[in-house]
Order: sequence, then structure tokens, then C-alpha cells
Amino acid sequence: MSIEIELVNWYLKNSRDLPWRNTKNPYKIWISEVILQQTRVNQALSYYHAFLEMFPTVSSLAKAREEDVLKIWQGLGYYSRARNLHSSAKYIINILGGKFPDKYKDLLQLKGIGEYTAAAIASFAYNEKVAVVDGNVFRLLSRLYAEATPINSTKGKKLFFEVASNMNELQEPNLFNQAIMEFGALQCTPKNPDCQNCTLNQFCLAFSQNSVAEYPVKIKSNKKKDRYFYYIFIENDGFTYIKKRGSKDIWQGLFEFPIIETIEDMDFNKLCMTEEWNKIIENYPVILNYVSDKIAHQLTHQQLFIRFISIKIGLSSSQKFTFDNKFQKISIDDIAKYPVPKPIENFIQNNKTITIQE
Repeated sequence: MSIEIELVNWYLKNSRDLPWRNTKNPYKIWISEVILQQTRVNQALSYYHAFLEMFPTVSSLAKAREEDVLKIWQGLGYYSRARNLHSSAKYIINILGGKFPDKYKDLLQLKGIGEYTAAAIASFAYNEKVAVVDGNVFRLLSRLYAEATPINSTKGKKLFFEVASNMNELQEPNLFNQAIMEFGALQCTPKNPDCQNCTLNQFCLAFSQNSVAEYPVKIKSNKKKDRYFYYIFIENDGFTYIKKRGSKDIWQGLFEFPIIETIEDMDFNKLCMTEEWNKIIENYPVILNYVSDKIAHQLTHQQLFIRFISIKIGLSSSQKFTFDNKFQKISIDDIAKYPVPKPIENFIQNNKTITIQE
């Protein structure tokens, strides 16, 4: 029996019942595939249902405010995915007349849709014969053929796409694509795969060579850049201050408190001596509530170290506090309505002075 038939037979017996597998709707498949990028299936499920409940059609997504799209995406990270979804939805409605592209090459024209996502939509929604190669497929193929070409190199991506394309000769290419992806996710796992009980072990060169742990091969990435963020949470008569982040850095379009970024870790006393602190606080009297512990937050190419500094402005009844007009003055109880980065979301959830409005 061939590898292809073995994979499909295994899939029909062992596949997970996931909502995006029970539809041919390209919009729903698109949403699921974008959410599943950088997100585990268990976490993706709740976001998938919530996203489609708020934006059930490409038209409803196109009409949405960016802030609402980012808010429903909050906690998933990689927010460019949400912005690209929103942008492409508007393109489909306004430029394509509401017709969702139904060919692999046309799907590639949408912002944020690369070869993998285009192939997934084309295969699963339209049964187009195109290989869908994700991390699970890279891993499985590299082990099957003991192929040492790095999977994150241009040469490797091209090679494994060709291998997967040559394997997918079945009448139902979408079924084969689902099967090979699911097999990599559940059976040919990154660590400690159950090779002894694997239906493909008779075909697997890495298994026969006792070298499964050596695959897949990856080019090591550069060291992550360290950044130090100090967020100033200002309490003033039931209000606080936030600002939307710009377009040339992480967390584009999300809201944050006044921030000081440094090139090294600083204690509070040293931070208060900086020019940046004086620009934010000016000469107003400050009552320090607390300084949080340092929080490490990893991004793809950056390592963030974050502290939250909670302060009150100590004014008499006759004094008035004015703040940088680049910031929005909002009720502290309304913070949860705004899309914010995950570390700030956690701060809001854990700060007892903030009332979360359901």
C-alpha cells in the first residue's frame, strides 16, 4: 500500500472533528487558517467561534472598525494577521465585487495570504490540486525521506512543496492534504513521536536509520533583540490615559498607557531621573501605588521585559491635571473596551482598581 493511501486511511479513522473541516465556505476556512497560524488548535477554537459570531461574513468583516477587529483578536498575538484579514475583506467587497477568489493564484493577491494559506483555501474550499505544506508536513516529509535541507530555507520550502505536490495524485486532493497535515500534528509529533506504532514506519528512512530526532533541520535564527518597557498607569479622579500605537513597530493599532522604553533594566528611582519620566509627569505630585515585577514577553524576533508603574496624581481640589493631548482620557472602567497587547490585558485583569465591564 502506498504512503498516500496509508495516510488517508489513517485520517479517516483518527482525525479530529474540527468545525472548519465541516464546511466548504472559503471565508470560514480562511478565518480558521489565519487564526491557526502561530496558534494551537485548542486555543484557536474559541477565537474561531467568537470571530465568526461577530463577523459571520466577509461583508460584515469589511464593514467593521479596525478597533473592533483587533479587540476580538486580542490575546492571539501577531496582530498583523487581523489587520490583513480586515484589509483583504474590504478588497474583496470593494474591488472584487464581493466575489471570494476561487483559484490558488488569485488568492495569493490578497494581503496577508501567502502560499500556504492560499493553498489551504483553494484545496479545502474548491478541491484544487495544490499542496498544502505547513510545519507538520515539513516535519513529516523530512523524516520520511531523511532530507537534511533546512525547512526554513528558500531551497527547502521549494523542495518540500514539490515533494508534497508529487505525492498528491489522489482524486480528492483536499482529503490528502488534510490527512498529511493531521498525521504530522498527531502522530509525527515534534518530540517523542510513537514511531514503533506508526503506520508509515515501513516507509520512513529516518526511522530505519534511527535518526528521527535529527529532523527536521532548521537554520538557527539570530538572537532576539531585548527591549525594556515601563508602562505608566495613571489614576486621576477615575480616569486614565491611553494612546494607539503607530504603524512602524510591534502591536500596530493597539492601545497602550504612556510608555518609557530603555536599553537596560532600571529600578524605579533611576527611571524617575530620566528625561522621559519628566516629560510624562512634568512637575505634578505623584503618589506611587506600586511597581510590578518584571514580566518577560517573547515575540518572534524580540524579547520584551515589561514593568507596570501604577501612580496617582496628588492634586488639591483647586488644582487641575492636564496631560499630553496625544493621549485619550478615558474612564478607568472603560479600559477593557479597547484592544490592547496581551501584557496590558493581563495587567488590566489583575489590577483590582479596574472594574471590568461585561
